[in-house]
Amino acid sequence: MAELSMVQGERAEPRPGKPSHGVSLREAFHVWLRVALLSFGGPAGQIAVMHRILVDEKRWISESRFLHALNYCMLLPGPEAQQLATYIGWLMHRTLGGLMAGGLFIVPGIIAIMALSYVYAAYGNVPLVVALFFGLKAAVLAIVLEAVARVGRRALKNNAMLALAAAAFVGIFFLGIPFPIIIFGAAVIGFVGARSGLAVFQIGSGHGSSKQDGAVVESLLGDELPAHARPTVARALRASAIWLALWLTPVIGLLLILGSGDVFSQIAVFFSKMAVVTFGGAYAVLAYVAQQAVENYAWLKPGEMLDGLGMAETTPGPLIMVLQFVGFMAAFRDAGALPPMLAGTLGGLLATWVTFIPSFLWIFLGAPFIESLRGNKALNGALSAITAAVVGVILNLAVWFAIHTVFRAVDPVRIFPLSFDAPRLSSVDPWALFLSIAAIVAIFRLKVGMIQTLIGCCSAGLLLYFAGALT
Repeated sequence: MAELSMVQGERAEPRPGKPSHGVSLREAFHVWLRVALLSFGGPAGQIAVMHRILVDEKRWISESRFLHALNYCMLLPGPEAQQLATYIGWLMHRTLGGLMAGGLFIVPGIIAIMALSYVYAAYGNVPLVVALFFGLKAAVLAIVLEAVARVGRRALKNNAMLALAAAAFVGIFFLGIPFPIIIFGAAVIGFVGARSGLAVFQIGSGHGSSKQDGAVVESLLGDELPAHARPTVARALRASAIWLALWLTPVIGLLLILGSGDVFSQIAVFFSKMAVVTFGGAYAVLAYVAQQAVENYAWLKPGEMLDGLGMAETTPGPLIMVLQFVGFMAAFRDAGALPPMLAGTLGGLLATWVTFIPSFLWIFLGAPFIESLRGNKALNGALSAITAAVVGVILNLAVWFAIHTVFRAVDPVRIFPLSFDAPRLSSVDPWALFLSIAAIVAIFRLKVGMIQTLIGCCSAGLLLYFAGALT
């Protein structure tokens, strides 16, 4: 009640030095820091934390405003939870608020992943550490499968959406169709279908509907469009110039100075490309990143990508922070004249920079126009189709992880139009299979939490090591 009184009082007579909604930058800093430190559990968990704090507790924005921002962040490439934080921070406190919210969201993850990368690079081949990550891989496999089920329950509301998910899986796993083409094709199908009035494409979008949709009417921000959120050509050009320069200047500089064959140039170019095509969040793009990092660039071994994802799962921040680990290991193993740890640090930070700077560009350039597109049925149709296709892509990731977790060897199948890796059945690892099944049962049947499952599987890996079961 006190906050509702403040809503009315602050709007009538805003105090000097505060915006009309009454939330100071100092207060916002502490709230966004709290959100960042609690941002475990992938995008679903992170968005739930933001909703609880910003909508239910602080009442900064209304339920409908929150869901509108979330739905359209899902249409953008990049981590939707971090972009949602940037979006709401920008609505509340202009560009500085967006920088603060989006920046704080990833800082804890940067620090945690960097520390774990040091440990992994220094001790990754030590049997005890290998045993720890042996158990971690089984838990990650179960978590990815749970993501397939969670997203599938939300997205696959009818046969058309089921067909899109199945087509996406077949296309990316068996036919090797590039991920961006699959997402673009799904978006076009959904856009055209909704524009044509087909009911199957006019379903709810976003991460889920709320029983309280529209119930929270009073909020500090209100439903009015703030002056700084009105789209203008001048603001769009200014945002584009600033963020494109911040993003592309390091990339172009590295290419000119070091050449395209240098590992730092490769990191800058590859992860810049990923920043443009990472629709659907981290799970959707990780299979493509893993295949490229392992097969094309030889930066990582298949199992190491699972280790990196396990790090990202157990630390705060977006799951796409695993790309920092990939950049770290790439530069660490191709350090040139630099000390390996320094090269790894620079490679990890470079991967993080070119991954997240574009996310700020998408928000500061597009958010004013996104705000003006509330209720656009055609765009919501595209969103629904993209989300359905993402289910198939995540399933591809789960199958890819399962093959490389449970089997020690694979055989490439290259018979046009088929292009995939088939597991060699004789190479099955019984302990990996056992731990994977146990993790799946724990999450799906026993409803054990993600963190508890990770801890349990890691402990099991250590017990197997001490029992002499791992060779």
